[in-house]
Amino acid sequence: MKILFVHQNMPGQYRELIQWLAAQGNNELVFLTQRTPAPQIPGVKTIVYRAHHKPAQDAYGLSKVWEEATGAGFGAAMAARQLERDHGFKPDIILGHTGWGELLFMKEIWPDVPQIGFFEYFYRATGGLVGFDPEEKVSDHTPFLMHARNAVPFAAIQTVDLGHVPTLWQQNTFPEAFQSKFYCCHDGIRTDILRPNPEVSLGLGRLDHALTREDEVFTYMARNLEHARGFHVFMRALPQILRERPKARVLIIGGNEVSYGRESAHEGGLRAEMEAEVGAEVDWSRVHFLGRVPYENFQQIIQLSRCHIYLTMPFVLSWSLLEVMAMQATIVASDVDPVREAITHGETGLLTDFFDPGRLADQVVDVLANPGDYAHLGPAARAHAVEKYDFMSCCLPEHLERMNSLVPASARITTLPSRS
Repeated sequence: MKILFVHQNMPGQYRELIQWLAAQGNNELVFLTQRTPAPQIPGVKTIVYRAHHKPAQDAYGLSKVWEEATGAGFGAAMAARQLERDHGFKPDIILGHTGWGELLFMKEIWPDVPQIGFFEYFYRATGGLVGFDPEEKVSDHTPFLMHARNAVPFAAIQTVDLGHVPTLWQQNTFPEAFQSKFYCCHDGIRTDILRPNPEVSLGLGRLDHALTREDEVFTYMARNLEHARGFHVFMRALPQILRERPKARVLIIGGNEVSYGRESAHEGGLRAEMEAEVGAEVDWSRVHFLGRVPYENFQQIIQLSRCHIYLTMPFVLSWSLLEVMAMQATIVASDVDPVREAITHGETGLLTDFFDPGRLADQVVDVLANPGDYAHLGPAARAHAVEKYDFMSCCLPEHLERMNSLVPASARITTLPSRS
């Protein structure tokens, strides 16, 4: 099959799918992206494109997102046209993220080529990220700004042949008019690779010994340490956890940028703001900010963890939560709808009120003090991740079936993995 992938941050949600397709050796794969340097995946031709236009910093707020999306979409379309002219490449199918407008004009290049668009989020003034935390004030203009952002998915649903959403919560953020074009299936995680490891050890620069499962380690992770992922709540719980567990040590993974929501007003960002707030209450010798780490180290850190903390406002569920479940961690997470889709309290993890750092601390302390009482949670979490989110046995067959349904029989992928 000839497949064109389009995602400004290659490979994005297609990480596992494109690697599997490339490994088959009988597919012609091209990836359009804005990312530089672009990842090099064996068997994949990568083309970096530039947005044709970007809005000015002071562009009109209600149309700024649409202006940016059309600029990206036109740039991607021109790159697609050049691809056909220079290399004679015409895809059998196009897979791409709809959020940044990159698919908006692909039908103008190839009207008869089917598209599967990844729909990540429909912006609302209530029921999601915006307006959830009282600390984050919204203005009277917020509902208008949120609705204006949705010009992009409204246009995209008319362009694609099929929409893909990874979770039911995300699917349900979209209006009824979208639903007939949607199929719901997670991108998939490699539970065959992500496993517990009782023999794991990890050295840290300022410790004179490697950490093992014998150490009392707890963990927190987010792509960035930000409000949307509850970093401020975690930091407010930290003094109590460390005070009541004097041998505990925390490993924190995440960058200092902002992926979602508002930025901190503190000149050092949210981390510096929270360090100043909890200040003298914390034994900083037992706090390890690791930044963003290589994937192998991420696995080791989670395999070490006696308790993993996952916090999020109602928003897109992190891959990391499902990966942590696959590694059989005992998880304490925020009790919000997207998390409840993956974790059942007392069965596959523990849920606490997002806004109650004291309750979060109590729960983490109890897990650290009495790991045997919670020993059933990790294996159950892994079993659930394998059953519902495993890439090879669950998600890949569904994605391939959907792709095959849109192309002629002669172009279909015939090497199909069996469903579990």
